[in-house]
Amino acid sequence: MPIKIPKELPAFKVLSNENIFVMNIERAQTQDIRPLKIAILNLMPIKIQAENQLLRYLSNTPIQVEITLLQTKTYTSQNTPIEHLEKFYNYFDEVKNEKFDGLIITGAPVETLKFEDVAYWKELEEIFEWSRENVFSTLHICWGAQAALYYHYNIEKYPLDKKIFGVFSHKVNKINEDLTRGLDDIFYAPHSRHTTTLKEDIEKVKDLDILAESEEAGAFIIATRDKRQVFITGHLEYDRDTLMGEYIRDCSKGMEVAIPKNYFPNDNIDETPLVKWRGSANIVFGNWLNYCIYQNTPFELEKINKLY
Repeated sequence: MPIKIPKELPAFKVLSNENIFVMNIERAQTQDIRPLKIAILNLMPIKIQAENQLLRYLSNTPIQVEITLLQTKTYTSQNTPIEHLEKFYNYFDEVKNEKFDGLIITGAPVETLKFEDVAYWKELEEIFEWSRENVFSTLHICWGAQAALYYHYNIEKYPLDKKIFGVFSHKVNKINEDLTRGLDDIFYAPHSRHTTTLKEDIEKVKDLDILAESEEAGAFIIATRDKRQVFITGHLEYDRDTLMGEYIRDCSKGMEVAIPKNYFPNDNIDETPLVKWRGSANIVFGNWLNYCIYQNTPFELEKINKLY
């Protein structure tokens, strides 16, 4: 899906070099079609890396996607140049009167905190509530998924004895569902978290389905019956070396952290990690854009109806 982004955004050069079709704003304006409006609330600490990862999977199909990058006002990232944030990001207040076909809420390195203790929790609650009436389908990732399940359904997260860290196999529970269409019966995805959401808590909510899960990592793809709310507990968007970077970071802080499971060949950190999840990531993000949004979103965005 050609991404409509400024030429100056670092992702434009990165994705162009990967032969992924990105479109500058000037070219997009010459095409007489309505692009899908997708907002990304980027809560990750290294925002440019997260931008590149997500935009890669929102690309290369025949429909334009217009991206709006969002940051929180109540907390400013310490790991992204302020010039980048000022140039490319909006605050929620600047877009809250708009409607969007889709919204992605990323993970964040705050999972050991209680939700209410997170600096931007009140702002995030406002965004969750706003999304019910102003977004057709919202995709929540890792901590973003846990936070949304807690806000919308009062589903708690629980600390783990050991961090779920590595690349894990998953099985598809519902083959004919739109989000899992085309996935192998067994597929792989990265996880990196200290907390989990229990399957039995999710199953108590009649409107939620667990579409894919892992014996080691638990429920993975969760969605409402109408796919207006999607929750992914891992990181399909991660690059080859993202887990390696997290491992090196944690080791440098003196933390006790195990080598990511099923990631380095022979568990040798000097060997190049093998990517086992790229095909699955393309399928899931593509399914979300096509079946959950494009095939169902109103052409006139003001006609988006309120959720429950």
